[in-house]
Amino acid sequence: MKLDFTRWLPAIAKDRKTALSIAGVAALGGLAFGPAAVAAPVTSGPHEGARAAIDLATGKGRQGVTVESGLTTGTPTTEVPAGKPSTDDLIPRGVEGAQSRVPLDDAQLANAKEIIAEAKRSGVGERGAVIGVATSLQESKLYNLGHLGAYNDHDSQGLFQQRPSSGWGTPEQVTDPRYASRAFFGALKNVHGWRDLPLTTAAQTVQVSAYPYAYAQWEQQAADIVQQLW
Repeated sequence: MKLDFTRWLPAIAKDRKTALSIAGVAALGGLAFGPAAVAAPVTSGPHEGARAAIDLATGKGRQGVTVESGLTTGTPTTEVPAGKPSTDDLIPRGVEGAQSRVPLDDAQLANAKEIIAEAKRSGVGERGAVIGVATSLQESKLYNLGHLGAYNDHDSQGLFQQRPSSGWGTPEQVTDPRYASRAFFGALKNVHGWRDLPLTTAAQTVQVSAYPYAYAQWEQQAADIVQQLW
């Protein structure tokens, strides 16, 4: 029996400025009756239906091919741009384990900029921004996901898949990128010694994921994003 996925497509990306691109929505439409995309070790975050949609929208192949990139294509950046944070500031402990990457579109970059801006406003700095961007890469691939109806992971929504029923805020609030980022960083600052913790430990303490080690795979790409957009 065919399921009507069109009822949740308009809600998959919230916010006026950060909706999915037309190409991304078209890719999501193509997902409706096909098999889930096989991703790199993405083991947490949205439910499988949403994850497959995100993977298609971000350019993941059905064979799980990822694009090794700085922000979009090419190779990871090694030269620090003038006035940008150093690698030691961004990844003081070095990365843990195999790293994953996805290409980014304008919507994802806009959301990353919002997370970074809130990191500055909240005082968590460059390292906090890396943790925030890596967490959102894991939870939503930097897409501001709305409610996906029957395919939702409980009531998780937004960049960080925050649950209104767990006290993160109203659905409108958690799908506001600025509010969601502020809520995440507010919780992060309550984690004792978070600056000295491995990224995945700091993120997991805030997110309480069933797969606590999944955040580590995004640390290098998050650092590249923060370094270029800071």
